[in-house]
Amino acid sequence: MSVRTRALSLLTAATLGGLTIGAATAHADAQTAAPVSAAQPQATLLTGSTKASYFWDDSSGRAGDTGLPAAGKPMQKGLAASPSWPLMTEGYVTYKGKKLPFFVGDRGPGEPSNRGVMLDLDAKTFAELTGGTFNPDTLGVDGVGGEGHIKIDYVITKWGDGVGRKSHPVAFSTGAWAEKDTSVHPVSVKNK
Repeated sequence: MSVRTRALSLLTAATLGGLTIGAATAHADAQTAAPVSAAQPQATLLTGSTKASYFWDDSSGRAGDTGLPAAGKPMQKGLAASPSWPLMTEGYVTYKGKKLPFFVGDRGPGEPSNRGVMLDLDAKTFAELTGGTFNPDTLGVDGVGGEGHIKIDYVITKWGDGVGRKSHPVAFSTGAWAEKDTSVHPVSVKNK
């Protein structure tokens, strides 16, 4: 193998390894959130606070389960529902010092969004944030004293490409979830 070919192979391997090893997915079903690499800072596109509830749709039809999430992804830790953000929007939430990633894979909450509940976290993320335990029999969270809503802070790091509003969340009843957001938003440029 020539020196040039070998150098190109090493560069390709290093690049692929860097992309694979350094990438943190917002929707991995891991026990703890993957740390964000200092070498690959995430853009902050939007920050705010809201009330969050929880759900778990495993397509079984039990415990209020409505079926497969709207994005077509299976229910998993990190999957959240938004009444207005585009599907596949990514970010993280913080609650009492705990920080966990999420991605928008479903629509909702419905009526509670009219009362300020603007994010529906998956039950496993909600349990980890609150110190509770996910109950696979009830699809609920045990050990939180019946608490079904918490006030969280959110950070959006990547907008999804589909329909939805790329701004602070609004109630499901506004129909923003079905509108294509054509407004101009800041673009993040990564330093190389």
